[in-house]
Amino acid sequence: MHLTYADVFRPTAKKSALAYDAMLVLAGSVLLALGAQVAFYLPGTPVPITGQTLAVLLAGALFGPVRGPAAVVTYLLQGAAGLPVFAAGNAGVAYIIGPTGGYLLAFVPAAWVVGLLSRRGWDRRALSLAPAMLLGSLVIYAGGMLWLTCYVGTAHALAMGVGPFIIGDLLKIAASALLLPVGWKILRQIGPACR
Repeated sequence: MHLTYADVFRPTAKKSALAYDAMLVLAGSVLLALGAQVAFYLPGTPVPITGQTLAVLLAGALFGPVRGPAAVVTYLLQGAAGLPVFAAGNAGVAYIIGPTGGYLLAFVPAAWVVGLLSRRGWDRRALSLAPAMLLGSLVIYAGGMLWLTCYVGTAHALAMGVGPFIIGDLLKIAASALLLPVGWKILRQIGPACR
């Protein structure tokens, strides 16, 4: 198993490590909330284009298969409690069970998948990180489309909930897949523990 970015900087003292993990989970939930505020609604679809998917994939890659999903769950709980953290400042349980609820709930397993693959070293090279993030995106698409089907039917769910987002998601994945391995190269130069 490999270290994640978060593991590299984790303190060794137990109390400090727990505080560090809690801080990362909270920071990840804030990152998701900020990504959700970058929201653009396309005509004909209830699903907005946001920065959330990028935040979810990064949370998994940077924090790993435990802290990444924990950050997503924290984000969902914040929104369910009424904090305006969802797209365009929305909040509440009604939003979670609305047309975009499948995407929101799929964020948890998507962060886990990317985190697990990063823990196995897939985040060290662009050619392996890109497929890891693509798998995470497919998890999000699958959950979102299945949920959206209940609202608009299968044919419309594919056209409204997947098609308009593919190019943007591929660009997000490409940028992340190029940048994160560069960070590992820098960390390897700093110390041998970063392998």
